Amino acid sequence: MNRRSIPSVCACLLLALAVLPLRATFASEATPPSLIPLPAQLQSQPGRFTVDAGTPIVLADHDAATKQTAAYLIDLLARTRGLHLRVADAGKTARAIVLQRDPQVPVDQAEGYMLTVTPQGIRIAARDDAGLFHGAITLYQLLTPDAKQGAVEVPALSIRDWPRFRWRGLMLDSARHFQSVAEVEALLDQMAQHKLSVLHWHLTDDQGWRIQIKRYPELTRIGAWRTPPDAGHDGEPQRYGGFYTQDDIRRVVAYAAARHITIVPEIDMPGHAQAAVAAYPQLGVTGRRPEVSTDWGVNPYLYNVDDDTFTFINNVLDEVMALFPSTYIHVGGDEAIKDQWQASPTVQAKMHALGLKNEDALQGWFIDRIGRYLDRHGRKLIGWDEILEGDNLPADATVMSWRGTDGAIKAALLGHDVVMSPSPALYLDHVQGDLADEYAGRLGVESLKNVYGFQVVPGVLSATQAKHVLGVQANLWTEHLPTFAHVEHAAFPRLDALSEVAWSPSAINHWPGFLARLPAQFERYRAQHVDVADSAFAVDIATDRNLALVTGKATVTLATQTGFGAIRYTLDGSAPTSTSPRYDVPFNVTLPVTVRAASFAADGSRLAAPRERVLDRAALLSLPGNTLPNCPGSDFRLRLQPMPDAKSIQPVYAVNVFDTCQLFPATWMNGIAAIHVDAVRLPRNFALAHEQKLVVSRPHAKPFGELVVRADQCDGPVLASLPLPDPAHGARNFALDAKLPAQQGEHALCLIYTAPVDGPLYALGRVTLLDKP
Repeated sequence: MNRRSIPSVCACLLLALAVLPLRATFASEATPPSLIPLPAQLQSQPGRFTVDAGTPIVLADHDAATKQTAAYLIDLLARTRGLHLRVADAGKTARAIVLQRDPQVPVDQAEGYMLTVTPQGIRIAARDDAGLFHGAITLYQLLTPDAKQGAVEVPALSIRDWPRFRWRGLMLDSARHFQSVAEVEALLDQMAQHKLSVLHWHLTDDQGWRIQIKRYPELTRIGAWRTPPDAGHDGEPQRYGGFYTQDDIRRVVAYAAARHITIVPEIDMPGHAQAAVAAYPQLGVTGRRPEVSTDWGVNPYLYNVDDDTFTFINNVLDEVMALFPSTYIHVGGDEAIKDQWQASPTVQAKMHALGLKNEDALQGWFIDRIGRYLDRHGRKLIGWDEILEGDNLPADATVMSWRGTDGAIKAALLGHDVVMSPSPALYLDHVQGDLADEYAGRLGVESLKNVYGFQVVPGVLSATQAKHVLGVQANLWTEHLPTFAHVEHAAFPRLDALSEVAWSPSAINHWPGFLARLPAQFERYRAQHVDVADSAFAVDIATDRNLALVTGKATVTLATQTGFGAIRYTLDGSAPTSTSPRYDVPFNVTLPVTVRAASFAADGSRLAAPRERVLDRAALLSLPGNTLPNCPGSDFRLRLQPMPDAKSIQPVYAVNVFDTCQLFPATWMNGIAAIHVDAVRLPRNFALAHEQKLVVSRPHAKPFGELVVRADQCDGPVLASLPLPDPAHGARNFALDAKLPAQQGEHALCLIYTAPVDGPLYALGRVTLLDKP
């Protein structure tokens, strides 16, 4: 063994010894404490302490923040547990909950705390205000181990706890879809209850400018509002938007600060600037005024690079810095396609005058100029990993790595601090499951387990380089999250996984233990009316369709994504309960039958809503479009709302914007005489930039295209061609029917829309094969 490895081995041994009490507690307790994130050190002790309405909260110091923490705990317990506690005189410490700021607490890490429960009372102590607050959150979880109301017995224990990373972040995109102040505050409350420390607030983009800047009123008079596709029809508003006044911002910043969360604002530049240019065309490159964009994706509008534009940006940043006390100001820097700069003689002349070799270097100069302005005002620049491309990054700039982890590795090697925020692993607009009833979002699936298993520190970094990793952040991009219900569904329970990745030592990461602690957290969510996705525990009801079609009998397999909990099922159409038959092995049924199934925790609480599958010939021949896979060649896939700003949860439609082609799986075709398709027309509101060339355009025989049905594969024989109606006059939802030639045995169907690619998109709502035309 070489000398360099000895300290690291010793450190690992010490860490292992430190967490042994935690492992021992979990091994010996029938029901381990349901704490998320898991504390760094937890030691169980003999005995219990009962907390009831007569238990006082005693403040051992007179600090205002201590009083604020006590008030937060009291309010939260009253709302969720029906347990009404009160602050008592400092002298009454017997059988009390004591909160104390104590500089001598043997937890010297920032935000750390100690929490002890004995048969005589509870004490939380910390060196700083944030630590005391985090300790109170841990106590809240100890006091809410189940869905019961009122008094609770707390097991005696000792906790020493502190965060692994100081940047424990969540990004909220309020530009694509807007959330009310109350909704932002609700999200902040959940962040606080998960010990997260940073809300990265995405406030400007092509689709909307959401922050009031008093010096430039057109930013919100014009830039905060867009006219949706088909405005005023099919539930789409005449205009969509909104913005936060400066008083709103101050309120939200104060609300976050009271919960020890820092808000880092993002003002995107030099790209994603279309809303700003729509308000003030002189800021752009072309001089023309665009509309505020309704297209998701990468729009072409950039800020120009003249001095007047920098004066504008500086003035905006002055007002932003006056509202947000955060050290960091996020300037975006991502997805700035350079077409407009390349086409502008003025910009090209500026670039050459500066002696810059290309437009990437010009963006580097742009970002450096903004970074120096922020530095003069005592702030630090942070941006997406494209800011590395100009080779002129301010020395103290921080890089947020989103295009995988390579940006973080490069930044750390160059000596820059980094925040890990990679796509797709931590992009919570990706769906959590692949069942037909999943909400709108991006595919593929980024599951609860994927988030929990994320490795924050890249293994290629040395110990010194790893110190540049400030932490980790998940992102809630809202193109496909039009309401706060969608936002919550995307965030939870993956935020639980993120919180443990960000807070707890990696050595105690334990997936089965994490799952065991979730049922109590689900009860906390229910008590606070949080819309939580149950995708990880939803039951998939599977069978061999073709065997069932041929024999009239089916072998049913039930499974969940996590394998956690007990699956209970019924065959009579009734809702399964915790006493319904338990699923252990596949079972046989005779058609027709309706299978309903749900998963349950050990305490009998339901982990997911019941799922249902009807098994008869008609149902086996009818499949939702969002379960049909893409044709070979492109795996890009979205689950889209009927309209971009629709507030509904369902229906959603699977769409590949590059190739509208899907496969109906191989099916026993004996006796099949016709096909019926429930089709839908959707807006093609996607800015694909340089990827537009990847969109597949197919010849069409009819003016508006057709749905072509081919046998077996996408270059197979044409079985039917179903003309599409005139999109200018036809209904958004429509039916297509055609006879099919007789086929024997199993055959797949390739379903291809040939509509012109400069018109609307089309999707498959449901595809049904019929015995009779």
